[in-house]
Amino acid sequence: MSEVDWLEASASRLSDAVTRFVASGAAPGAIAIVGTREDARVVSTGVVATGLAEVPPTATTRYDVASLTKIVTTWALAGRAVRDRDLHLDKPVSSYLGSLTGPGSAITARQILSHTTGLRSTTRFDEYLGTGTDLAELIIGEDLEAQPGERLKYINRGFILLGLVLERIHGEGLDALARERFWRPWGMDSTTYGPLPAGIDVAPTERRLVGARPAWGVVHDESAALMGGVAGHAGVFSTVDDLAVFARATVEWAKVDAYAQESFKVHATDGSTRRGLGWVVIPEKDVAYHHGFTGTSLYLSPGTGRFIVVLSNAVFVSRDRERLKGLRAEVRRVIAA
Repeated sequence: MSEVDWLEASASRLSDAVTRFVASGAAPGAIAIVGTREDARVVSTGVVATGLAEVPPTATTRYDVASLTKIVTTWALAGRAVRDRDLHLDKPVSSYLGSLTGPGSAITARQILSHTTGLRSTTRFDEYLGTGTDLAELIIGEDLEAQPGERLKYINRGFILLGLVLERIHGEGLDALARERFWRPWGMDSTTYGPLPAGIDVAPTERRLVGARPAWGVVHDESAALMGGVAGHAGVFSTVDDLAVFARATVEWAKVDAYAQESFKVHATDGSTRRGLGWVVIPEKDVAYHHGFTGTSLYLSPGTGRFIVVLSNAVFVSRDRERLKGLRAEVRRVIAA
């Protein structure tokens, strides 16, 4: 199948899947892009937010991408720091923080990126309020759920810690670092940490209190909110156009960079889930992907340069994952075809 034929067939399948997803009531609307190195197709359905922004999602509508922040910020910045020898994947991250001691002091960047830290899996930073202790010290000082490197378990805390490490290494916030080193040079001009002005060009997420306004232009993730909206695991807003740019740039990066290449190899396994560095990987299908809790996903095929981005604010409707899981499974089939 030629690239043009694949693109047309994939766009049709993607359009059907996204339309069914929104028609089922799983989200007020969604927008997706499927592309190759040379071309792309955008599909959109529904509205940005029922009762608040009754307009169709467009390629410039900004969504809270939630855990895609791990990829478009922390994974990318870690790779640049590795290249510049400012960060070593197998050196304890505590050594970049003044040699902190505690149960988590031996955790490495490689273990954080592959989700094998053994750190506490629940993230409740409200417990830390008023302690007067540095956040990195609190995370490293907590009891572990498993020994570092022992098992794969998806944990936000690790990427939060790595984000703090990167800020200490460079002496700048993650928002400035990502903007200066990746987003602007790559032409991702609509990608940013919040807050953003609420409006029809920004998708609201969850209404947590009945009778109150939903989170709209402010980060959905509670821990990132307590961190001021800028964190290594969540907080970024972006568009399908910008994430398409990121996907293409990542494919080109992986041609020449050892860290990027290593990221798409299996580093940890839990049942059918295999983790590279940052990404979930399916090596035999040449597929890597990541999701965001709000209803977002990024998939790419490093070898072929094909990619798919799906942005929705499914959490605006519900935190239930079942229909979202169905959509994501179908998109994986499309990118692997």
